[in-house]
Amino acid sequence: MSTFSRVLAAAALVSGSLSCRATEPESPAAILQDMREFETCGSVLYVAAHPDDENTQLITYLARGRALRTAYLSLTRGDGGQNVLGPEFGDKLGAIRTQELLAARRVDGGRQFFSRARDFGYSKDYRQTLTKWDRQQVLADIVRVIRRFRPDVVITRFSPEPGGTHGHHTASAALALEAFALAGDPKAFADQLGGLAPWQPKRLLWNNFGSAGAADQAIHLAIDGTDQATGVSFATLAARSRSMHQTQGFANFSVAAAGSGPRMESFVTLAGDPATGDIMDGVDVTWARVPGGAAIGRAAAALIAGFDPKNPAASVPALLGLRSLMDAVGDDPLVQEKRLRLDSLLQACLGLSVTTAVPENEVVAGQILDLRHVALVTSDVPVVWKGVRYPGLGADTQLSRALVPSVPAVVEVRRRLPPSTPVSQPYWLRLEPTPGMFRVADATLIGIPENPPVVPVEDVFEVGGQTLVVRDEAARLLVAPGRPEARRRLNVVAPVSLGVGQTVALFSPGSTRSLSVSVDAAIAGVSGSVDLEVPQGWSVSPAARSFRFEKRGEHASFDFAVTAPRAAASGPIEVRATVGGQRISTGRLSIDYGHIEPLLLQPDARIQAVSLDMAIRGKVVGYLAGAGDSVAASLEQMGYKVVALRSEDLTQAVLAPLDAVVVGVRAFNTVKDLPAHLPALYAYAQAGGTVVEQYNTPGGLVGPELAPYALSLSRDLPRHRVTDEKSAVTLLLPGHPALSGPNRITAGDFDGWVQERGLNFPSEWDKAHLDALIACGDPGEPALTSGLLVGRYGKGWFVYTGLSFFRQLPAGVPGAYRLFANLVSLGK
Repeated sequence: MSTFSRVLAAAALVSGSLSCRATEPESPAAILQDMREFETCGSVLYVAAHPDDENTQLITYLARGRALRTAYLSLTRGDGGQNVLGPEFGDKLGAIRTQELLAARRVDGGRQFFSRARDFGYSKDYRQTLTKWDRQQVLADIVRVIRRFRPDVVITRFSPEPGGTHGHHTASAALALEAFALAGDPKAFADQLGGLAPWQPKRLLWNNFGSAGAADQAIHLAIDGTDQATGVSFATLAARSRSMHQTQGFANFSVAAAGSGPRMESFVTLAGDPATGDIMDGVDVTWARVPGGAAIGRAAAALIAGFDPKNPAASVPALLGLRSLMDAVGDDPLVQEKRLRLDSLLQACLGLSVTTAVPENEVVAGQILDLRHVALVTSDVPVVWKGVRYPGLGADTQLSRALVPSVPAVVEVRRRLPPSTPVSQPYWLRLEPTPGMFRVADATLIGIPENPPVVPVEDVFEVGGQTLVVRDEAARLLVAPGRPEARRRLNVVAPVSLGVGQTVALFSPGSTRSLSVSVDAAIAGVSGSVDLEVPQGWSVSPAARSFRFEKRGEHASFDFAVTAPRAAASGPIEVRATVGGQRISTGRLSIDYGHIEPLLLQPDARIQAVSLDMAIRGKVVGYLAGAGDSVAASLEQMGYKVVALRSEDLTQAVLAPLDAVVVGVRAFNTVKDLPAHLPALYAYAQAGGTVVEQYNTPGGLVGPELAPYALSLSRDLPRHRVTDEKSAVTLLLPGHPALSGPNRITAGDFDGWVQERGLNFPSEWDKAHLDALIACGDPGEPALTSGLLVGRYGKGWFVYTGLSFFRQLPAGVPGAYRLFANLVSLGK
């Protein structure tokens, strides 16, 4: 990482995000809001565990209503949750939810930070959470953010005392309480954070939902109001912010959903000086807190009082005077950020915009970049463009060009991207994580939401005898008629990208099958070879395949014969390419949901190879997709032909030829017209077919009926899930057809499961018609018996299961495949 990128990473930890978005002129109302934020010096850090844990209306009220520096520290990126939009789970889902949080903060005015903790799924106890999270690492991360951001007040969303909530929730508060005390201790984490000055917030509060028993100790705060910049209520902005959590089903979240009327929040002091009337009691939120800052405060007040919305440029002399005053104060993180904000205000009042455009937003390390710089000023204040600096790219561009109002000034240059530039991948995904923690090699990145720019740029201007530096980054500009200009961040890609047709490949012991891999050229004139690195005991032929591409974008596929060992085994098959002596392993995954910035992930190209004894019956399975999963692809790996079904396909003519129908996860939450087609689905089972329904959530069901027999889900979700993936499993009816054939299921088939056994098990069911086949439970709790319910229905079979096959099958868990094959094979 270049020195400038390190500086930007540190700046991002102070200011929140470096996301590349369209640059649009600020409205006078928005400029005035920015002035208020410059004048106000108080800071608040909100701490919780996951995306969507944050109180968006409180953040909106503090950031937009009171102009306080306000940030949300989410300890995880939501990697362990469900996804109602598509098939991305795990680390891919965490990358999406990172962008959802950044989109939310752009609405509510807050900033966004993270720790290295992974969301490994639901945890019923915070002590269980801390068996997977590295307590000291997460503590160090919270302390790092506190020392960088320097909040006056820290607020937790949850109580540090164990209760009936997610263990991650309790752990987030307990660790925040510890970090509150350690942040001001110069000896704490001296080896990791020695370069950061200690900082002690004034108090730590619990935003306690108005909990009973704490009401007599609490202070109450009305957080209603209207944003001065937009004229929109805080409640509406908060709802818009929350609606960005679309992978969690909040796309249509509204003020009505949040509750209308006056909004009061309750707070209890957990540590530090007690608050008696307001969360900021005793905190000086003016410039008087900064040595020598009183004059800046007076000048800022005069700036606001004299602001002319019809002529923002009239404030330029006052802003230049403020910049001179700022030279006399210190250089702590607060002052650094205020300087950046003051420069942004000067830029906005000048009507000065800059862009650094590249023809494409993907580049290979070592390539020449064609950079097109455009500077435009709309005011008549004299502005001279002095040059452009490219930290890490070589010689700067020297200029002396006076800008003409409303006439774009253009400079085109070419610079080479250093050959050592790594391919773009979210920094927390570059190293193999542990089950509970991401590993980050560059500690300066810890805490920031996303990667610093690949090509940072500094445009240098002279205004009123002072130097103004505008920070930018190289990006591709997208211009469409009638739509605002959009920017796409520059990504570094490998000379070729590698693709695999499947993430899991199933083998019978000792068998040979063909695996296909693809190679795509990112540049012209690239040649090399591709090979497979197989686990010990496996073999592959040929050893390598050669390729040569004359043009960028060319594609080729290659088949390799892979032979499994004679014993059951599993392991990763790594796909590798060699180009000019360089070993390349990167795959490619583009994610583009409309509500977030497009994502390019470049994980290692890898296939999980599984050699197992598994038999199937039947040939054709219909799959009705729900919220999104990859179970259909897993069925194809098992040897089935899969027919994609829509709800309107649930007719006798379409269903009759099928050997089984599998209903995707959360279909009863997402397929709106499913209830109208259930009679046809059940008639198919009654006539001799097999229906396998996967888990749903009790909230937001599209109808009251989940099965042809009585079956219901409880809203007490923690009581009806098994979070310990190693929980002992008892086969209640080992001779049942679903457990005895075509694969004999044993307790060993539940070895190696990931994240959980299952979730949202039925709380009540028709025991006369639906047999409970297994029992499992979390430590210290009664075993649950409704994770797998199977019953005859007419001539056919009906299955309802909360077991998390949607996680196990993509992970290549052998026993999950064997059991799922049995369920689909019922009656055959």
